[in-house]
Amino acid sequence: METWFYEVVSIDGDYANLKRTDIESDELKLVARALLPPEITEGSRLKYEMMQYEMC
Repeated sequence: METWFYEVVSIDGDYANLKRTDIESDELKLVARALLPPEITEGSRLKYEMMQYEMC
């Protein structure tokens, strides 16, 4: 099982753009906010593990 870390780069309505921070990557991942913790803001750090996002 893998664990990935992200930073919330921007929030646009019902979606958020996430950038991986555990590897070198400029690619953004568009994720529905319904899948993310409700308290996220731009700059929040997230951990993705077992198909769930949580604040870290």
